[in-house]
Amino acid sequence: QVHLAESGGGSVQAGGSLRLSCVFSGLTYNWYRVGWFRQASGKEREGVASLARDAPIYADSVKGRFTIFQDKAKNTVYLEMNNLEPEDTALYYCAAAPGYDTSLRTVHYTSWGQGTQVTVSS
Repeated sequence: QVHLAESGGGSVQAGGSLRLSCVFSGLTYNWYRVGWFRQASGKEREGVASLARDAPIYADSVKGRFTIFQDKAKNTVYLEMNNLEPEDTALYYCAAAPGYDTSLRTVHYTSWGQGTQVTVSS
């Protein structure tokens, strides 16, 4: 069974930075994708970044500001967030699924963490 646990959320002012972490276990597939998603109050969950066999992909709204990377030795995926904006305020989730390619679509993920809150004030 796959288990994902996020941490690193918090409250920052606009222009600040945060690093989210997602520790995972049970990913026994040869190839898998991991992704970060977020859900703001009253809005649908949206893909932010995804990492798989090839180069990572990002939502247009975070390109150049967010970076997804993985430390395989620690079974951890990170989301480095710089130059944060109030519009980035949301509950952030990490997710995983077997697969070769990246995706920002929620339907392409089978396992989810509980989320970590990010609040950016102006």
